[in-house]
Amino acid sequence: MRRVSQVVVIVLSVVLLLAWGAYRFRTAETTALALESLAAAPGQFVGSSVGWTHYELAGPDTGRVVVLVHGFSVPSYIWDSTSVALAASGYRVLRYDLMGRGWSERSDVAYDGDTFDRQLIELLDSLRVTGPVDLMGLSFGGYVTGEFTVRHPERVRTLTWVDPVASSARAAGLMRVPVVARWLFETMAAPTLADGQASDFLHPERFPDWADRYRVQMRYRGFARALHRSRHQLQFVEFPTLHAELAATGTPLLLVWGREDRTVPFAYADTIRSRIPRLELVAVDSAGHLPHMEQPAVVRAAMLAFLAAHVGTSAGTAAAMPAGAAAPAAGAR
Repeated sequence: MRRVSQVVVIVLSVVLLLAWGAYRFRTAETTALALESLAAAPGQFVGSSVGWTHYELAGPDTGRVVVLVHGFSVPSYIWDSTSVALAASGYRVLRYDLMGRGWSERSDVAYDGDTFDRQLIELLDSLRVTGPVDLMGLSFGGYVTGEFTVRHPERVRTLTWVDPVASSARAAGLMRVPVVARWLFETMAAPTLADGQASDFLHPERFPDWADRYRVQMRYRGFARALHRSRHQLQFVEFPTLHAELAATGTPLLLVWGREDRTVPFAYADTIRSRIPRLELVAVDSAGHLPHMEQPAVVRAAMLAFLAAHVGTSAGTAAAMPAGAAAPAAGAR
């Protein structure tokens, strides 16, 4: 029996060693993302209870505040063209990196609805934006902004969704085993994410540097962990309930969708519309998952018309956005 136990221990040790070696060989995460090393990053930083947040501001200080929330893994630069267009039209544009992405901290947190809600509410509070804002969420950002609107309807004037995530699937097989699931994701799936970004476009050849821009954030430890936890938590979201609660708030909703979306198929637009009948739908031809990039003129016109049609305010009074906020001390929360 003792010999059998020794063999089992040896086998397990070899398996663990091979698993660790495979992870170290496959991962691109070689560097800690320290606040002190971010001096050259664009934008600014502010501390919160879930970690520091990287954000950027554009447009006039006194403009109506529009908040852009990116998707599952591509950080806030995904909104580059939209931010420029809205700022040029007189809006005060705030975009930021979700926790674990871009230049925001790779915190050891749950990456659930509470995490993202706290990040956004504390960012707005730190910038003294106490009144209603116009929220825009892309893909996974649709979930984040939807949750925020349901929890804080008085802080939201309008909501715009661009190809939002609209369903969740429960994990199966080994992906239901926590340690194994994380190893599989971080070792097998995460290292391939950059090359997979091209599938979001109908015409990826128009964006030749897209994968290289994405790889920058993959260098920093905690990126894959953040994505894995986000995906794990997303499987428990009851989207029919979220949509029903959102409809009950009466918040004006613009739904923009690329007809050739292969990431979140256009058919989901009808699903959402059946749950939120009063929304406005703009179907964008010749566009995949990122219609605001592939057909920017069409999407920009729809967004500006929607914002112009809803100039009233929700409960509360909008505060002017300050020019900026100082970065927190290293490790600030």
